[in-house]
This record gives sequence, structure tokens and C-alpha cells, in this order.
Amino acid sequence: MRKLIFLFVFVLSFVNVKGQELNCLVNVNFNQVQGSNTQVFKTLQTSLTEFINQTKWTNREVKPEERINCAMNIIVTSRNDNTFEATLQIQSTRPVFGTTYETPVLNLKDNDFNFKYNEFDPLFYNKNSFDSNLISTIVFYAYVILGVDADTFKLKGGESYLKEAQNVMLQAQQSGLSSWQNVVGKQNRFLLIDNLLSSKLAAYRTAMYNYHRKGLDEFSTNKNRAKQAVEDAVISMESLYNKTVSNYLIRLFFDAKADEIVNTYSDGPTTRNKNKLVQTVRKISPVNNSKWKEIK
Repeated sequence: MRKLIFLFVFVLSFVNVKGQELNCLVNVNFNQVQGSNTQVFKTLQTSLTEFINQTKWTNREVKPEERINCAMNIIVTSRNDNTFEATLQIQSTRPVFGTTYETPVLNLKDNDFNFKYNEFDPLFYNKNSFDSNLISTIVFYAYVILGVDADTFKLKGGESYLKEAQNVMLQAQQSGLSSWQNVVGKQNRFLLIDNLLSSKLAAYRTAMYNYHRKGLDEFSTNKNRAKQAVEDAVISMESLYNKTVSNYLIRLFFDAKADEIVNTYSDGPTTRNKNKLVQTVRKISPVNNSKWKEIK
């Protein structure tokens, strides 16, 4: 299986700190902000990098090589004194057993990331209160990254981390910000964690486990069985179609996996349900139809 050229390349030694569970590359892009002191953005980037990578997020003992490679790209679109409007791109990968390949697990964009920040403000998280939209949003996605990653190694293995993300959301609802509220048809933080923990949509987390643990992790030992497991996992996503207004989890899945699925079919053994797979992905992810045409 060809290596996927993903949206970012990780350098494991980019930050010289003793890491915990996350190995996160933080970037604050302020190119759209004119006539402003740029030092505050650099300070924010450094502070967030240290906060994410030095925080002990779980009670697990994690070796440096076991840390989750991830990235948060903050694009600031406007600034008014200490108030910032931005978007946030979150990505994470995990290694595939028996290879040097890192597979994308999460690739999502939050278009409603507005926050207040004064340079050198300390970054602290209190799980029992809402203090800052900046901190709550970063902590929320840290736990989402942990949860979806754990789900790829053990069926529903990320439950406790996703519950922590849910707690962040519940505390943040007191802010009144729309990104934390149940707004029909809005793909926001509320909808993300609500969908991930929904029993009605549990097929997503099952598919993530089967795709990675029974699929990708088996490629080095049994390509036929592994490719079939990947195929079956993708086809199973059809069971989620139209169960929600926006099909958010289907979009989440294919935003991370579309290119990899195409690359999986660029070579290797023939599978029994390839035609069914093509029909399914064209139906449930038509936005990627130009990619599905490349499946051989």
C-alpha cells in the first residue's frame, strides 16, 4: 500500500520537552491580521505548544514513541485588542503495525473558534468550570484526539476520553457561545461529541476499530484479509447514512480516509465486494466522487 501524502509531516523532535500523551505541532497563522503586534501570536503558539504537550491528560504511562502525533493549525482572521476570531484545523495520525506508515485518524476544521487572550496569560484547565473559550476548545479537541485514537486500537477504547470531551462541552455551554450549543444542522463541537457518543451512531466507532485494527494493522501479515477488512469497514458506514441531518460522522470519516481508501485500491489483492464499496462511497460521500473514479 502506497504511503499517503497527508496534510502535514511530523518531525518527532520538533519540541524539546518531556512529552505526555500528545506530540502536538501547534501553528498560529496571523497572515490575515494587518497592522498588529505579531509577538502576541508567537507567544500564544509557544504557550499552547507547551500546554498541550506537557499536560498529563490521562493516568496512562506513555513512552515517548507512543505519543499521539497530532497538529493544531490556528488561522487568525481578525483581532480587536485581546479578542480574536479564527478557524482551527485539527489532525492526528497513528502508526500502522509492522510498517513505518502513519495513517490519518482525524482531520477536521472548526470554523467558529473565537477567543480572548492577553499575552503571557497563564493557560490552566479546570474541569469543573468554564474559564476560557481558548482553553476549553483546545482541551476539548485534545480529548477528542485521545478518544478517536484509542478507538482504533480497542473497540470503544476511547470512551473515557470522549466522556472527558463531553464534560468540557457541558461546562462550556454556560458561555452561551453557539459552538457549544445544540443548534439543528450546525456542525459544531456539541454535534461532534454528541455523535461520537451516540449509541444510535455506534457503527462509526466500530468501523474505525475494524478499519484500523483488523484492516491496516494486518497488511504486513495478510494483505488479502486486511484489505477485505478495510473494505467491509467502509461499506458498513452506509448504516449511518441519513441517521442524522448532516451525516457529520460520515464526513468526518472520509475527510480523513478518502485518499487512503483510493491508495489502498491502487494495488494489491482483489476483494470480493469492490463494486459494492464503490457504489457505497459514491452514495454516502458524493463530495469525493472525483477520487472514487480512481479506484481500480
